[in-house]
Amino acid sequence: MDAMEAVLRNFKQIPCPEGDKCTKPACPWQHSWDRNPPSAASTASPAPVTKDDDTLAHDTDGPRKRRRISSEPGSASDITTATKSISPPPLKRKAPEHSALPAPASKVQRPAATASTASTTPTTATAPISASSSTPSKQTATKQLTAPKQQATSRKPETLNPRHLGSAAPATHEFRFKALKMLHEQFKRLNDEVKKDAKEDEKKLVLTEQELIWLALDEEQRMATEKPSIYTNVIKNHIMSYKKKTPGQWRDERVAAWKKKNEPRIPVNKPILGSPKEVKTGLTTQEEVDFLVHLHTPITGLAGHGYVVTPPTDEDIKKAREGEEASLGWEVCDRCTTRFQVFPGRREEDGALTSGGFCTHHHGRAYFPERVLGTVDKPAKRYRCCQETVGESTGCTTIDTHVFKASAPSRLAALMPFMETPPNPSAPKDRAVCFDCEMGYTARGMELIRLTATSWPDGKELLDVLVRPIGEILDLNSRYSGVWLEDMANAEEWSPGKPLTAVVESSASGRTKKKHMTVVPSPMVARDLLFSLISPETPLIGHALENDLNAVRIVHPTIIDTALLFPHRRGLPMRHSLKMLMETELNKAIQVETKDLRGHDSGEDARAAGELVRLKVMEKWGQMKGEGWAAVDGVFVPPGWMKPGTEGG
Repeated sequence: MDAMEAVLRNFKQIPCPEGDKCTKPACPWQHSWDRNPPSAASTASPAPVTKDDDTLAHDTDGPRKRRRISSEPGSASDITTATKSISPPPLKRKAPEHSALPAPASKVQRPAATASTASTTPTTATAPISASSSTPSKQTATKQLTAPKQQATSRKPETLNPRHLGSAAPATHEFRFKALKMLHEQFKRLNDEVKKDAKEDEKKLVLTEQELIWLALDEEQRMATEKPSIYTNVIKNHIMSYKKKTPGQWRDERVAAWKKKNEPRIPVNKPILGSPKEVKTGLTTQEEVDFLVHLHTPITGLAGHGYVVTPPTDEDIKKAREGEEASLGWEVCDRCTTRFQVFPGRREEDGALTSGGFCTHHHGRAYFPERVLGTVDKPAKRYRCCQETVGESTGCTTIDTHVFKASAPSRLAALMPFMETPPNPSAPKDRAVCFDCEMGYTARGMELIRLTATSWPDGKELLDVLVRPIGEILDLNSRYSGVWLEDMANAEEWSPGKPLTAVVESSASGRTKKKHMTVVPSPMVARDLLFSLISPETPLIGHALENDLNAVRIVHPTIIDTALLFPHRRGLPMRHSLKMLMETELNKAIQVETKDLRGHDSGEDARAAGELVRLKVMEKWGQMKGEGWAAVDGVFVPPGWMKPGTEGG
C-alpha cells in the first residue's frame, strides 16, 4: 500500500493529459493549482462552505466545495480567497435581474463571461459601486466601440519586409527582400534630393520615412501579384528605371500622384457622341453613283501595303508550295509569336491539328495613353484589352491552340488562286457595292468565313452568306468576326436557286440580329456569288479593302477605300479604324456588343463604309461647286464649260 501511494505521489510530477480542463476528482496527475498552491494569507480565514453547494473546488487535501462568487445568488460579498485557477471552469451564468449586490472590495479572479455580464446589473443598488468594479462606464464603452473605427482610418505602420501574399510567392523571400530594399533606396535617394530644394508649396510632395516604406511595399506587392510569371524581370527593370530618374522626374511623379489623390476628376455627365451628322449631298441617287469616279482609289502604288495589283504567276505559286513543303508545317503564331507546327488533315498518331499547346496573348491592340497633366515622362504603351504595359505581361487571354496568317500573295494563291473581276453585262450600272468579309483561323491560315455585300447608296442587302473554309477550323476569331460555332452548325446548306441573304429581325437595341444564315461549301463559291453582282466597272466600297479583297482572292480595278479617303496623319501603314471614323466623322457608334450580337456584324460594317463615302461625296462636291463645277443633265462639268451649240450665242 505504501508503495502504491509512492507511485501515485510520483504521478504528481507529471502534467495531467487533460490539463486544466480535467474534471476527475482526486486526479493523481499534476495540475496548475498543484504547482502554485494558495498563499497562507489567502487560506487563513476561509469562508464557511455549506453542503448544499453544487460546484467543486480543489485544495491540497483533495476536492471540496468551491465558494460562490458575488455574481451568483446567495453568495457572500466579501470573498477574498479565490485567487487561484478553478478546475473545472465555472459555468457562464447570467446575473439575476434582482441582484443588487456591491462589487467585492478585493480582486477576485473571474471568468471572462462574468465580467461582461456584470455590466447588465442595474445601477440602482443601495450599496455604492467601488472603483474596482468590473462594470465598464459609459465613457469606457464608447471608447471601446469607437477605437476600431479610428484605427481603420489610419494606416498601420510597417517595416521594410516583403508582405505575405495570398498566392504563391513569385520569388524567394531573400530575393524579394533584396529587391524591396534596393527599390526603397532609390525612393529615399530621390525623396532626399527633392527635400533639399523643396519650396514652401512643394513640401507636400516630400514623403516621410514611413510613407517611403509604404510606397516601396505597395510597388513590390503590385508587381508580385499582377505579374508573378515575370516578376524578377519586371522589378529589376523597375529598379533600374528609378536609378536613371532625376529629382525633377521624381517631383513630377509626386505631383501627379498628389493630384490623383487630392484632386479627383469630376465626371462629366454628357454623351460621348453628339447628334448624328446628317448627310445631304444635293445629288440624285444616280448622280451620287456617277460622282464616285472622283473618289476612286488608285492602288497601283500600294502593293507594299497589302494590295494585290496583279495575280501571282504560276512560277510564284510553285515556289510558295515548295516552301510550305520544306517548312514541314512550322509557323509563327499570329497572336503570341510562338513557333509551332500545324498539321493540315490532322496528325495520324493523335489527330492533332497543331503543336505548342495553349496560346496566351493580348487580344487588344497596343496604344499610347494620354499623358497625365503635370508629368514630363511619356506614358508607357499599353494594351487596350487589359491596360497592361507592353512588355510586362505574357497575355490576358488563353485559347486552346496557336494560329497563323499567311500574307504573301503567292502563298495566298497557293491555297486559292486570285482572279480578276470578269466582265458581267448583267451587273446594274446604277449602283455601287459595299462589301465586307469576316475571317477565321484554320489549318491553312486565315480564311474567309462570311461574305456580305450591300448596294450603295441605299444600303439594301444583296449577299450575306457563311463560308466553309478549305482548312480545318482552329479559331473562328469570333470576338471580331461575329461568327460563332453555333452559327456554322445551325446554318442551312446553300444550293443554286436559294436566297443569298439571311432571314433577319431587329433586336431590342436597334441593331440587326442575324439568324437562319445559309452557308456555301467553299470560298470559291462565295466569290462566284459576288462576281454575279459586280463588273470591273462597279465601284467596290469598303474599309481597309486589301484584307477583304485578299480573303476572296479578287483583283478589282475600281475600289473606294475609306481607310484611304480618311488618311491617318502619319500616313500608311497607319490608318484609322472604321469604328473611330464613324464616331469622329458622323457621331455614330458601331460594333457595340449586345446580348443579341457578339462581335462585328459585317452588314453593319459594309453600310458604315457606305455612309462615310456619302459624307466624302458631300464634302468633295461642295468643294468642287465652290471651284465652279456644275451638274448639267446628270453630267458633272468643269468650270468654264459651255453647252455645245452656244459658243457663238
